[in-house]
Amino acid sequence: MSGRILLTGVTGQVGGELAAALAPLGAVVAPGHTELDLADADSVREMIRAVKPRWIVNPAAYTAVDKAESEPELAYAINRDAVRVMGEEARELRAGVIHFSTDYVFAGVGMEPYVETDATGPLGVYGASKLAGEEALAETGAAHMIFRTSWVYGATGKNFLRTILKAARERDRLRVVADQYGAPTWSRDLAKLTAHGIAQIERRAAEGDLPEATEGFGGIYHAAGAGETTWFGFASEAIQRLREREPEATLAEVEAITTAEYPTPAKRPQNSRLSCEKLAASFGWRMMDWQESLREVMAEL
Repeated sequence: MSGRILLTGVTGQVGGELAAALAPLGAVVAPGHTELDLADADSVREMIRAVKPRWIVNPAAYTAVDKAESEPELAYAINRDAVRVMGEEARELRAGVIHFSTDYVFAGVGMEPYVETDATGPLGVYGASKLAGEEALAETGAAHMIFRTSWVYGATGKNFLRTILKAARERDRLRVVADQYGAPTWSRDLAKLTAHGIAQIERRAAEGDLPEATEGFGGIYHAAGAGETTWFGFASEAIQRLREREPEATLAEVEAITTAEYPTPAKRPQNSRLSCEKLAASFGWRMMDWQESLREVMAEL
């Protein structure tokens, strides 16, 4: 592959994994916060025009779900407006965009896994701003793929797993929500998927026209860990594995509670299950089972 890859959010848990996974595919340009301000559309436009990338990979986002309720302007600036600029500039460059979205675009009703064509219905500002970003990118007409994911975690960064294991060492009892269903997704699995997707498109392009090669492959894909659990199930499994590894350690007991017992400013979807069959059919890629990825992540902690 020829051309540069512009990567946002390199200090985040997905961005960090992407920096490594994308390196074999081309020169990765990964500006920090001081060089690229995603809340400033002009900053985004100037960076893209300076780099002239063949691919823009955007895992960066405003992800403070509760805080977004009181900062909607900032959430929309980063999650919608910056993404629109990426699409507009990519269209002019005939470049591709890979953007990451979330299960929060859905209302979380029912028990069945959501497919890509299901009706959306975000419950709060965060989900609404991410949905607006999806729509803004599509409207630009740029060659793009959107990976909707859920419950992202890894061995580094701020995430549920690292938080719960730290709390388990410090407290006697942890109360964790047991009526929200989904699947934890390893940040490294997402990064590997991204590299795989780019490589497949590039083989079709044969160093030629990227938008043409993306036809039939563009659009929205669900990309979340296989299997399902609850936050309580995830926490219990992680703490049990830590207990087996460190039998001498005193670790907290985990108590199951309902969403109603843990009120938050922003409402969470109770059903975050995502069907990833389209991803498997289009790219031959199956996401790791969440228990398998948990085993690998904990081996790195």
